[in-house]
Amino acid sequence: MRQLLLLLCLAFGTFACGQNTEPFPTPPNQKGLQVQMVDDALTLGIHHAGININLAALLDLKSKPETGEFVFNQSYLASLDRQIKPLSDQGVLVYTILIAYPSKDPARDGIVLHPGHRKDHKFSVGAVNTTNRFLDAVISLLAERWSGAHPEHGRVWGWIIGNEVNSHFLWNNMGLVSLETAASEYEKAYRITHAAIRRHSQHARTYVSFDHHWAGSMHNVSPQEATPGRDFLDTFARLVRERGDFDWNVAWHPYPEDLGNPRAWADQSITTDDNSNKVTFKNLQVLAQHLAKPELLFQGKPRRIILSEQGFQTLLTPEGEKLQAAAYAYAWEKTQTLPSVDAFIYHRHVDHAHEGGLRLGLWRNAPNSVADPHSKKLIYDLFNKAGTPDWRAAADALLPVTGLKTWND
Repeated sequence: MRQLLLLLCLAFGTFACGQNTEPFPTPPNQKGLQVQMVDDALTLGIHHAGININLAALLDLKSKPETGEFVFNQSYLASLDRQIKPLSDQGVLVYTILIAYPSKDPARDGIVLHPGHRKDHKFSVGAVNTTNRFLDAVISLLAERWSGAHPEHGRVWGWIIGNEVNSHFLWNNMGLVSLETAASEYEKAYRITHAAIRRHSQHARTYVSFDHHWAGSMHNVSPQEATPGRDFLDTFARLVRERGDFDWNVAWHPYPEDLGNPRAWADQSITTDDNSNKVTFKNLQVLAQHLAKPELLFQGKPRRIILSEQGFQTLLTPEGEKLQAAAYAYAWEKTQTLPSVDAFIYHRHVDHAHEGGLRLGLWRNAPNSVADPHSKKLIYDLFNKAGTPDWRAAADALLPVTGLKTWND
């Protein structure tokens, strides 16, 4: 029956789909987390949750892409439901992060990944294939499943399309290409995804994902591998206008300039004008000001912003945990000054052993494990108090760590 409904939806649009028309919710505040442990996340009082989805893992190789017939991994879908439903049932806004991880299986990657992707797989994430109907089919399935029409599966309100796509060789690989080509190929994938989601939900939001590079780009790579975030954003926006404008939004990652240094207030390479090398928490207003430009507005209003991935290093020093907590306090206070920022989704829930030496979690990972939770850090209690009456005293106690006299500074 579901396959028949999907075919009707594809053929006849929103009428056959029963498009959900609920307005996008307005949670009490921006507190969010990339969730690893659902029960703990709910205990922490989050209102926003990021959930990664591996598009390649969703594909069942019984699919017949040449005829547009796709089969999907039901056990993986059920595991995603088990993450999403308990969160959305408690009113948490769930944002899925749609990622095309290389599987290193040529048959699977040939269907899921962009035809230009590096065949040696020396990259983290691939661009998605738009030359077959895989992307439309998989997003149509997910958008219908989590549109609100099936409460037994849960509800998704936000869809982050790819990851840090301006660094397109590492995080959106389609081979060595120019800015124009990278933005154009991504725009195709974004448009397909947006249209599929719109068939099932009138007000769900979609987001372009960026790293923290703004007028500069990733170091030690060529322009065919990474581009300034500002230039990618502007090129993407121009292509959308030329091909038919729609409501895209921005998912920014304002890590400190040095991911290994939690002192977000001490970034030295950034400025407060539009030519800043990076946009971090210290100058986050640069992004909001840029999106207020007339040519970037949609129906007279600026695009919405979420901060969908950022965390602060725990240095292995006596003051390491206090510096991490102070950085979160600083970032939270800065976020409150920007009305266009809807969510601050912290990364990570638990330290991860395979994250290049970074220890960003609210929890330490257990010794000799990848990301098994072991014990809470100082930041955990502070995070728990964000958005509550207990926040002010907890945050202000960390103000001296930053060297600022007031948070307004």
